[in-house]
Amino acid sequence: MERNALNPRLKRSLRLAVLFLSLIALPAYPQSGATASKTAPVPLLKAAHPVDWWFVFKFNAQFLPGCAAGASRTCPFGGDVQTTAKYKEFSQQFAYASSEHSALQLGGTCVGDTAADPLGATFDQVYNGSFHFVIWNDQFYDDPKIQGCTGKCDAPWGHSKGMLAWNDAGEGLVLQVSTPSWPAAGSSKTPRKDGNTLGCIANDNDVEVSQHFFSVKLTMGDVEKVLAALQNASVVTDPKDPQIVSSGGPGDIQKLVASLGAKSQSKTFTIDRLSSGVHLISKPSGLHVPPWQMVSALLGGVPLRAATWWAAPGKIYTTTPSTKMACWSTTLVKPGAVEIATTGHWEGKEFGLTGGSGPNFNHAKIGVPTSGTNHYAIFGDMNQQGDAVAAGNCGSAQNGRGGLFFVVDDAGLYGSVKDLITGSAAPTKAPAK
Repeated sequence: MERNALNPRLKRSLRLAVLFLSLIALPAYPQSGATASKTAPVPLLKAAHPVDWWFVFKFNAQFLPGCAAGASRTCPFGGDVQTTAKYKEFSQQFAYASSEHSALQLGGTCVGDTAADPLGATFDQVYNGSFHFVIWNDQFYDDPKIQGCTGKCDAPWGHSKGMLAWNDAGEGLVLQVSTPSWPAAGSSKTPRKDGNTLGCIANDNDVEVSQHFFSVKLTMGDVEKVLAALQNASVVTDPKDPQIVSSGGPGDIQKLVASLGAKSQSKTFTIDRLSSGVHLISKPSGLHVPPWQMVSALLGGVPLRAATWWAAPGKIYTTTPSTKMACWSTTLVKPGAVEIATTGHWEGKEFGLTGGSGPNFNHAKIGVPTSGTNHYAIFGDMNQQGDAVAAGNCGSAQNGRGGLFFVVDDAGLYGSVKDLITGSAAPTKAPAK
């Protein structure tokens, strides 16, 4: 094919891929050493212990049930410790890593319930502070109510959950979560009726299965990039509801906040490099492609292993370089292989990484390259559900939804996450019946 005959969208995609690869080859931006303004919310390992970023993996109830030895569930952000049948089996034990120590280590508390763990401490500073915030979640279960949704918000709303918080200068943090129904209030001044503490919410926030959490600090420019990515992904929020949105700060940020809570018509992915060196990818609902194959393509076609809520309907099986991708876009280069993790390991013991009903399953969405020299740890919003090979089904399930992916280039974190999700893999097609 002559160069001038290339599809314009493909040419654009190739330019973007080259730009991305050139960016990641550059030296990292100067690190602040977590010396952000004292008045800005920042990722915390524990109270008064700031870091540039942290990652938490919460185990499932079959593998590591309950809380760490000597710890118990409390409800510092409202709600009651749940004792109903669906909470009979739960886990809030976790492993964590950070910019300070990037190899995963076991936590010693009940994640999300104290100021002594990364999730609890980071959320506490916002919930009991006076910052601006946006909270989004496609599974609020009507608290708060979202117009046009009953219980949860389905396609084409984004399949995305998290919190963004910033000060009057626009400096802050983003917190990605995989938990339904948490968080659902950003301030103790506007509390949630059903409670707002992990494990203390009557509506199921899936504490029996594995979950992940990721937080990274942001400059004002970063906050703008995150807000634009959220809008592109059609995340579920309501700028008029003070329970989940408190706007303020720089005018450009306020304008972006006001644009949220609407279904985007975009069909174009975005890639942004944040000041920390972390890359942010946004998939719009209108880009009808399998999510993790899209990530592979945007990272230069690297082969990936991904652990998500892998369950019927719409299981996307492991794909290889020879898989014919019927559900694809000319705006994307060819993806590498995407292997579906079905089991993982921690300290030599195996645990489940598929989706389904029961305590041995996984609702985190994490991935790593399986070969090459890249040291990516990828934290996403999206499951491998939809279709890759049936052209008539390309808008189904997660293919037809939006979401975010954070890409951290760190050898220690990559090695730990790779070890965590090493194990069995799904086949390349459904077993014969």
